[in-house]
Amino acid sequence: MPDMMIKGVYRDRLLDAEGREIHDSGWQSNVIVLRCRVLLAAFMRNDNALGIRWLQVGRGDAAWDSTPPPVPDPTVITQLVDSSPFPIPHMALSFQYLNSHDEFVSESTNRIQIVATLGENQPTPATDPPYPLREFGLFGELNGAPYMIDYIRHPLIEKDGAATLERKVRLIF
Repeated sequence: MPDMMIKGVYRDRLLDAEGREIHDSGWQSNVIVLRCRVLLAAFMRNDNALGIRWLQVGRGDAAWDSTPPPVPDPTVITQLVDSSPFPIPHMALSFQYLNSHDEFVSESTNRIQIVATLGENQPTPATDPPYPLREFGLFGELNGAPYMIDYIRHPLIEKDGAATLERKVRLIF
């Protein structure tokens, strides 16, 4: 019998201004939070629930650079640590269905891939110091309020305004 848990993984690739890879995190696990399950239940009940509406990236806590960040508690986490994260709206995200071999397919499946690209001058202009990224999360909406779906704390990525960060998130339901 297949594992019936909701799972998520992500992969970050940082490219310099010429498109050369600076960093590749490889595929890493993320944390599916309780509010994702609440959002899914609301959707199934036909309440006012919307799926992925945006991805937020944040600075997290600078202390995580010297001491690994604490593992987030999926039952209580509802927002990023950064009080002013950078949002990427769903219109700027790419969504694809995947089959069991992680190949793109056109029909609906229980696996989706979300791709966010932070390009030139995002989240800060090329003239500013690099933006320290340490966390991100996917968010849906329930009754107009943001509902976190998954959350990731990761090692520091310093993204300057000339670099591009490609972030892929895969969710398996």
